Amino acid sequence: MRTEDVLAAIATGLWRWDNAAGLVTLDAEAARLFGLPAEPTVLSEAAMRARLHPVDWNETYGIIRLAVAEGTLAEAHVRVVGEDGQIIRTIRSRSKPLATEREYGEDYELVGTVQEIVHPHAGALTGRSPVAGDWRRSREAFLLDAGRALAEARSTAEVLRVAASLSMPGFSPDGLAVFGVEGERLTVIGHHGHEDGAEGPFTDMSVSTDYPAAEVVRTGRAIYLATPREYQDRYPATWPLVRRFERRSWAFVPLVVAGRTMGAWMAAFKHPVTFTPDERSVLTTVARMLAQALARAEVTETERELSLGLQRSMMPTLGPDIPNMSVAARYVPTGGGLQVGGDWYDIIPLPGGNKVALVIGDVQGHDVRAAGLMGQLRIALRAYAAEGHRPDAVLSRASRFLHGMYEFSTAQGPTHPDQSDEGENSDYTVPRFATCLYMEVDPDSGTLDIARAGHPDPVIRSADGIALIRQTAGGLPLGIEADSDYPTTRVVLEPGDTLMLCTDGLIETGGHDMLSGWTRLRPVLENTTDTSLEKLADALVEAVHGPGSHYTTGPLADRREDDIALLLLSRHSSPARRPPRRTVLTIAQAEPEQVADARRQLRDLLHDWTDEEQVDSAVLMLSEMATNVLVHTDGDAVLIAEAAGDRGNRRLRVEVADASDELPHRRRPGELASSGRGLLLMEMLADAWGVDPRGEGKSIWFEIYEENPTPLSPK
Repeated sequence: MRTEDVLAAIATGLWRWDNAAGLVTLDAEAARLFGLPAEPTVLSEAAMRARLHPVDWNETYGIIRLAVAEGTLAEAHVRVVGEDGQIIRTIRSRSKPLATEREYGEDYELVGTVQEIVHPHAGALTGRSPVAGDWRRSREAFLLDAGRALAEARSTAEVLRVAASLSMPGFSPDGLAVFGVEGERLTVIGHHGHEDGAEGPFTDMSVSTDYPAAEVVRTGRAIYLATPREYQDRYPATWPLVRRFERRSWAFVPLVVAGRTMGAWMAAFKHPVTFTPDERSVLTTVARMLAQALARAEVTETERELSLGLQRSMMPTLGPDIPNMSVAARYVPTGGGLQVGGDWYDIIPLPGGNKVALVIGDVQGHDVRAAGLMGQLRIALRAYAAEGHRPDAVLSRASRFLHGMYEFSTAQGPTHPDQSDEGENSDYTVPRFATCLYMEVDPDSGTLDIARAGHPDPVIRSADGIALIRQTAGGLPLGIEADSDYPTTRVVLEPGDTLMLCTDGLIETGGHDMLSGWTRLRPVLENTTDTSLEKLADALVEAVHGPGSHYTTGPLADRREDDIALLLLSRHSSPARRPPRRTVLTIAQAEPEQVADARRQLRDLLHDWTDEEQVDSAVLMLSEMATNVLVHTDGDAVLIAEAAGDRGNRRLRVEVADASDELPHRRRPGELASSGRGLLLMEMLADAWGVDPRGEGKSIWFEIYEENPTPLSPK
């Protein structure tokens, strides 16, 4: 007797569902059970769906998808309806999904049997009893709440807290664990319901270990262990590690994102759970939402780490203190995306003494490209400043540098992999400009030499508390023209004055223009004269981003936020100091006898110096430096000698500058050599010395401290 005859004798039909083709094949008995003539037939998916109760079709489809995902049997009770919509009979379907070898879609075939249920007992049909209906509604409400809570989680810690607080309808787990994968190792991302340190044996476990979570990661299929005996029989190697937790049932479900298994989720129960298809469906759905939430949190945390890393690498520290001055700085990124942009500030020690440069600027844009350009421009500015150029020359060179970057990229064509299409208007080749303010600060005199490239003017708050915008000459933003001129404006910061430099984000954020934004900030500057510079910086940022900013909105409809960079510089109020003695002399190449005049002027400058030996040393080193300029260069030597401080505690600084870029070299002269001892003498006799590059040429200097006091300037 054939197998088909045996199955027909017990009222069991055979059916096959090809998901890719959308066809259902029935034998004669199966066709009869579905209300069709008792003969083999092939139906479309739509025709088969019309033979089933709509509620049962939706539930059956969900059970089939669960079976496909887990590789298990799909079993369901469904009601067959006739052409008049009346229920003909109730049948039970049992089928096995088989993967098909096709290149498209999520394809599978179901092969199974159908049997009629003659006298179903109460509650046997899914969805018919009141209890089952309440459970379904509770399940749907739970999944909606879980999906909303997981969608709102923004970090891995928040996702784990939400997962720990999930209360599933009728079978809430008592212990949870989320496993991740790093290479070939299994890691514990987080757990709940276990004491601290309980994850120790499971941390850094190989994915080849005989452990359910490791097997789930390897196969991508869920594992359900309904009893301790089943756990012990299937995983005897790791059962001793698990037994102490006193759980009765376990579910290990894969965490899958975009077809990749990123880990596993364990739900453990202190009471027995049979893991019905409905319960497995809930666990699978929660695991899918949990995987998506963890993936989003990972992306968010990666972006946050990237933005913080960019900020830390591109925003400088304030560095050493500036004599007689205080500095405070703030950087506030824009609210969206990676939270990086093109605003920056910098503090650059300058060669030759204790002068520093303060720089603030804004590259067009609020994206990663703007941040990258800002980093390049900041490095270029530091390099030009370190060469000793004046503020106008620094900005001119920076403008040529930025303009040249786009000329080179246009000539070379697109280099980014996303720019290969000829018709694509790539943003990477579109020129961007930058505004910048470069200020050279002399702490001793309070002199500020300012060059400005399209940037907002500085604001000075005087010692009496009045804040005014200080108008300065300026030029075009950097990068617009290769050769641009930037005039320099000299301002004196008096004792007790405070200077503010900022980007336009501090002024215009909140829909303000330059006028209304200044009107908002001016009271903050004028009403905080008795606070520290750090508190003033916080107050200025608070005025723009704090709660009060919502009541001071500007007149413009455009409410976009912008990056903020802020620099504050304050000159201390100090007792009057004795003005320094100073002498300046140009020693012409054609008049070497002026070296003797320089020695005499230096002795006159130091007529009351305490230590005569230090005076002799200073005259000797001056003579050596000036002579070297005349002998080894073609230009003149410029002498600047200054003695500053109170008698008995003074500092002598002597500089000799020339127009040659050739730096002096230390040599080892022989006993009879007549030259080559200049640098050796300075090392032996000077308290501090150095060679500083200038915009054109160099400056060689040394310092001597009377009775060896604490130096007034760093070496």
